[in-house]
Amino acid sequence: MKLLLVEDDPAMQLTLARAFERRGMQVVSCGDGLRALDRWQASLPDVVLLDLSLPGLDGLDVLQQARAAGLKTPVLILTARGTVGDRILGLNSGADDYLPKPFDLDELEARVQALARRAGSESAGGTRPGREFCGMSLDADSGAIYFQGAVLELTPREGALLRALLARPGHAVAKERLFELVFQGEPDVQIEAIEVVVYRLRKRIAQTGAQLVTLRGLGYLLKAGA
Repeated sequence: MKLLLVEDDPAMQLTLARAFERRGMQVVSCGDGLRALDRWQASLPDVVLLDLSLPGLDGLDVLQQARAAGLKTPVLILTARGTVGDRILGLNSGADDYLPKPFDLDELEARVQALARRAGSESAGGTRPGREFCGMSLDADSGAIYFQGAVLELTPREGALLRALLARPGHAVAKERLFELVFQGEPDVQIEAIEVVVYRLRKRIAQTGAQLVTLRGLGYLLKAGA
């Protein structure tokens, strides 16, 4: 199971990430509301754990934008805002569950597992829709990328980069943001390393007709070839 953890408290983020990783789950962490939606689209989580009090963009705004963009991943809100009114507001904004802080880790895990099972049963018999662009399609369940029905052979870093670009084809994605997604958890890697992954991915997708364009000072974007 893959979790997206959106929590701005570094200590809480680290504690939760380690707790879920010890339980065999893969955790993608984000502490900024402005970047949460991009992380969501790029990582394709099974469940999102979302704090409400975030820098840059409030958690409820992140949730509303995600639902408006068609992202249907189950969301469990984690917050110190424990009033009934806050809970109703969160659920009405598209959350699937709500757990006020402080909470018990075992209860949190049980709720996460319940949300994942519910989502799995609802999508049984079919594959969650993914993005399609220039003959490439993204399987939202496995994260695999196909071209004309065949799996594109990509390294994990190339796959992470392409998934991030497929989330917003035709739009520039900042170099720094792509670096965080591709090299997450690798603090010793320099940001220039993303250029090597971009170079290799260009060759991988040449057959599709899509172009990976460098925009100096802005980042990279994926566009259809002429």
